Amino acid sequence: MDAKIIIIGAGVVGLAIAAQLAKNQKSIIVLERHDNFGKDQSSRNSEVIHAGMYYPTHTLKAKLCVEGNQMLYNWCNRYRIGFENCEKLIVATSPEEKDNLYAIFVQGKLNGLKSLELISESTIRLIEPNIYGVEAILSKSTGIINSHEYMQSLENYALNHQAIISYNSEVVGVEKINGGYEILFSNNSEIYRVSSEIVINCAGLYADRIASMLGIDIVENKYEISFARGHYFRLSGKYRNFTTRLIYPIPEKNLSGIGIHITKDLNGYMKLGPDVEYLKNKIENYTIPKNRVDLFYKSANKYIPNLKKSDLSPDQSGIRAKLQKAGEAFRDFVIQNEDKLGFNGFINLIGIESPGLTSSLAIAKYVEKIITNL
Repeated sequence: MDAKIIIIGAGVVGLAIAAQLAKNQKSIIVLERHDNFGKDQSSRNSEVIHAGMYYPTHTLKAKLCVEGNQMLYNWCNRYRIGFENCEKLIVATSPEEKDNLYAIFVQGKLNGLKSLELISESTIRLIEPNIYGVEAILSKSTGIINSHEYMQSLENYALNHQAIISYNSEVVGVEKINGGYEILFSNNSEIYRVSSEIVINCAGLYADRIASMLGIDIVENKYEISFARGHYFRLSGKYRNFTTRLIYPIPEKNLSGIGIHITKDLNGYMKLGPDVEYLKNKIENYTIPKNRVDLFYKSANKYIPNLKKSDLSPDQSGIRAKLQKAGEAFRDFVIQNEDKLGFNGFINLIGIESPGLTSSLAIAKYVEKIITNL
């Protein structure tokens, strides 16, 4: 075998796994189709460190987000990554939304969060005078992170522990062989072969395609990924430091999205997003439709009363790898060794969207445990 472990994908989760495994494992290769790390989901998001109050108890999203939250803060402190534990409010803007707000609060407590408080309208006005709400959840463990610095630190850690990262290396074939797997990848128009005992599929938007290359029926196993684009709009410079905390509305049904929220970067500049638009074709199209500003204005105006549409301008968009199709019920992360399908040592990570960034270090530990038990 050419390697002990091959990791497909150098997004934030693939890098976190490489860093974690490189502590104790030798001969690790990461294959990434782009010329650098984190060019898809990992660099096109809100850069939020989530607390984990939304997800059903005992799901991987709940468990790994709650665990990953503190692990990520610890990593940032240890490696001097830019971050801010700025907190967030989830606001109900009408009495009709209070029941949903309470349900989120109860879910958060069931998930083990001790840093949640219900606060009144008067307290909202006191701590965030520019925001309207009739009641809110204060999440004290929510924050923001410089995701590029974080991914750079993971790459550095993996490389310093002898992992190999091969960029411009797009996987075009996966085959089971005696004692492991052979991976075919394209690099500079040449096709190369590399073999390993273990393969970890962290291919993000294309994780289902990689699984399919091996012969896994992605329809039968419900691994088929849908592309859901989310857009962001900047708020004009006069809104710099407009809020101290991140401000979230009540989330959408089935958690297809957690609502158009107001977030900020580490310099205090504010933006709104993301929304959720399912793309009919699995094509990486990052355009922002011109009429999208109306939806953003209408949504944000509920909790930012004096907002003007002219204060918004297009910022960026990202595409999420969703296992749930439009209108479908909540779907959890898929993280598992595929021994039951006849592919022992092939570990699929499929549908790793939000809260994947927050969960990344906990996901890495979870994968390490799977490998230990092979």
